[in-house]
Amino acid sequence: MANSLTMIFSRDSYALIALFFILSACASVQSPSGGPKDTDPPKIVKETPKNLTRNFTGEKIEIEFDEFIKLSNEFTEISVSPALDIPPTFKAKKEILEIRFGQKLEENTTYTINFGKAVSDVNESNLLTNYTYVFSTGNEIDSLTLSGNVVSSMTGENLKDVTVFILPVRQDSLFGKKRASIFTSTDSAGNFKLQNLREDTYRIYALKEQGGDRIYNSQNEEIGFLKDSIFLNKNIDSIKLEVFKEVPALFSVMDRRIEADGRITLAFNKPLIEPTLQILDPTSLDQLKTIEITEKRDSAFIWIPELTFDSLKVAVKEAGVSVDTVTLRRNKRDTYTRDIQIGDNIPGTKLKPRSDMVLELSSPVSTARENQIILLEDSVQVKNVQLVKSTESQRKYILKYPWRLNKEYILKISENAFSDAFGNKSKAYSRKFTLDSDENYGGISIKVTVPDTAKSYIVQWLNEREEVLREDIVTKNTVLNYTTYPTAKYLLRVVFDENKNGRWDTGNIRNKRQPEKTWTLDKIISLRPNWDLEENLVIPSHP
Repeated sequence: MANSLTMIFSRDSYALIALFFILSACASVQSPSGGPKDTDPPKIVKETPKNLTRNFTGEKIEIEFDEFIKLSNEFTEISVSPALDIPPTFKAKKEILEIRFGQKLEENTTYTINFGKAVSDVNESNLLTNYTYVFSTGNEIDSLTLSGNVVSSMTGENLKDVTVFILPVRQDSLFGKKRASIFTSTDSAGNFKLQNLREDTYRIYALKEQGGDRIYNSQNEEIGFLKDSIFLNKNIDSIKLEVFKEVPALFSVMDRRIEADGRITLAFNKPLIEPTLQILDPTSLDQLKTIEITEKRDSAFIWIPELTFDSLKVAVKEAGVSVDTVTLRRNKRDTYTRDIQIGDNIPGTKLKPRSDMVLELSSPVSTARENQIILLEDSVQVKNVQLVKSTESQRKYILKYPWRLNKEYILKISENAFSDAFGNKSKAYSRKFTLDSDENYGGISIKVTVPDTAKSYIVQWLNEREEVLREDIVTKNTVLNYTTYPTAKYLLRVVFDENKNGRWDTGNIRNKRQPEKTWTLDKIISLRPNWDLEENLVIPSHP
């Protein structure tokens, strides 16, 4: 009986043990859930042969990583310098990157393989950036370096992920189709370093690009360069490259469209000095049109009496000479709501102290009926309101009134109060607001000292987002008063206006012209409520 119990116990024990191992095996294949997301790029475990190998005679290179990898855009991202007639092949096999050469390599030559942004891990696509593999078929490896910093020419801000590359003078292909093979990217502080360079004469560029092709081929890209070439026979550091967006050489209309209210909008690729518009077809509409050029002169609006055309041909002219012609087409089934819309200059519900209310309409106004505009002060209609047409725009009217604190205002504009030249009427409009308190605003006096009265400077008053709120042209020592600005943080920037045209001029790479220099006061100005400050702005001789 005891033997029988022992046998039963043994069988049951074996069954339990077997079940335990089966469950353990099943559990082991499941991936753990939760935890932080992997944000690390793949790490190099082994290079065969080692990086910086001399007397290389092999036909392939293997690079092992700590995780599975993949290649993306390897034909555009990976470059070999000096270039080979037959490009090597690159294959990702699990953790291994294999490189095979299809031709015999030159003797006594240092080769650099720059991987750009081609290598990433499989799971999260984390990029391995600025990885370079260097080897030599001779006894020596080129070891010269170029390093420096890349900034914005306007703001002086350090720029990250800008491509810095050099081109030997004998094969400068910045405007060609051949990609630069010696390149790197700036880090978070805008710094860069090009290594393992041979003695030669180079041109150096910084490109904040869009396509990733290392070719300057888009008017939306930003470029920086040194005016003179560099003869590299020793290590060079402290190179400063200032990138800028170049004004396109040729004018063009970037965008054209017919808005829902029938307004025609044209956007230009650069500002014009003396722009005019002419409707070429149908010619009958040219004398009936109303146009408006924006303040920056980089776009324009057209209003016409009817929208029944199949196509509209418009010429854009500069000083009377046609610089571009565009055609707008419409579907016969398209309809437009041509009522005049009304807006104003009040942010939120608070009118800025010591300012007027400005009405802005969606179409140029030909008739305004003041008797259909009512202003209530604490629910009581007031009589001494003035409606004045703006001299700056046919679409703006100024509402003048001695606004008072702690009063609630309601502006009521009846339907059809405004009409345009084509008979379109305005919609009804109502607005409730109060006068803001001086306690929410401050002022400052800036005592400006210039280094040279023969030169011209532009002082820019900026908000925290570095948007220009005001500009003043200064040629001598003076005081600038900034009044009634919201309590916030501000910056002061100076443009060294070399050609005295009253604006910041960008550079031109074909003419090797650098952008005009700027300098920003190294101080944040905080305006205090209902408080006037004073500040000294001593402009340096050189930024």
